[in-house]
Amino acid sequence: MIARRRLLAVLGAGVLSAPGVARGQPSKPARIAFLGLGTAENTASRLDALRGGLRDLGHVEGKTIVLEYRWAEGSAARLPDLADELAELEPAVFVSHGTAGTRAAKRATASIPIVMIAALDAVGARLIASMARPGGNITGTTLFSLETSAHRLEVLKDTVPRVAQLGLLLNPENRETEIVRQATDLAAQTVKMDVQGFEARTPERLEGAFAAMGRSGVQAVAVQADPIFDAHAGSIAQLAVRQRLPSIGNRALAQAGGLIGHEMDTLEVWRRTAYFVDKVLKGGRPAEMPAERIQKFVVVMNLKTAKALRMTIPPLVLARADEVIR
Repeated sequence: MIARRRLLAVLGAGVLSAPGVARGQPSKPARIAFLGLGTAENTASRLDALRGGLRDLGHVEGKTIVLEYRWAEGSAARLPDLADELAELEPAVFVSHGTAGTRAAKRATASIPIVMIAALDAVGARLIASMARPGGNITGTTLFSLETSAHRLEVLKDTVPRVAQLGLLLNPENRETEIVRQATDLAAQTVKMDVQGFEARTPERLEGAFAAMGRSGVQAVAVQADPIFDAHAGSIAQLAVRQRLPSIGNRALAQAGGLIGHEMDTLEVWRRTAYFVDKVLKGGRPAEMPAERIQKFVVVMNLKTAKALRMTIPPLVLARADEVIR
């Protein structure tokens, strides 16, 4: 009995002196894996919003959390391998951007909690079972494609009432393309527009797509949300003006010279992502953590481009815009 007590005492002392267990020594930071569709540069402001949200909830980088990044740089084909790399790190939370990123993360792991950012139609894409009870290892925020397309076309119609023939710029390499095409076709019926799709799978094919629009007689162009199109927003804006086409796309398009920017309140959505990450780090299970529907959109109007197109934006539309570029 005495020998056993001595053995337990020695073992106890060894445990207390082991790394990470000694009295007063901080616990190891929780690892957060992040899978991005674009680049670190073009995602910087959104990442700042995510980090800010985490700080507000008491998480300190380098002390309580550490972030690991992988960037697809606009190539969806790279996402599966990058997701596998991150899963091998066995993070506490896996944060994925968009439908393609979340699908790659889901394929890479069925056990690590995944927080999706703005996946398109997460239920329809079978990323989650339902909004109220996701049911697997994924939760987060999702956009509804029909709702987004309807709001976008309403803004375009209010701005340029004459538009009846719409060109839709699509990247056929993007797995969301068919969803966007179908949602735009349905939404266009409400505002009495006919839609024609024009594809550009690489930046080199943008000029050809716009030349085809010029020959087709479309009266405006809507640009699919896509990392390649975002990265070449300036070229797309210039090509649209050259063809005398009012354009609508993500905020980056309007800032680069397109007529209208329309997108979710991106910074708010990324900041909200911190809420889900925090819940998971505190023991929450994604299966029981309701996903959230993104409903707030931001509209940007570019008056310089309107002048170049020799058109006037209605005063009421300008008054409702969240940002006006003069």
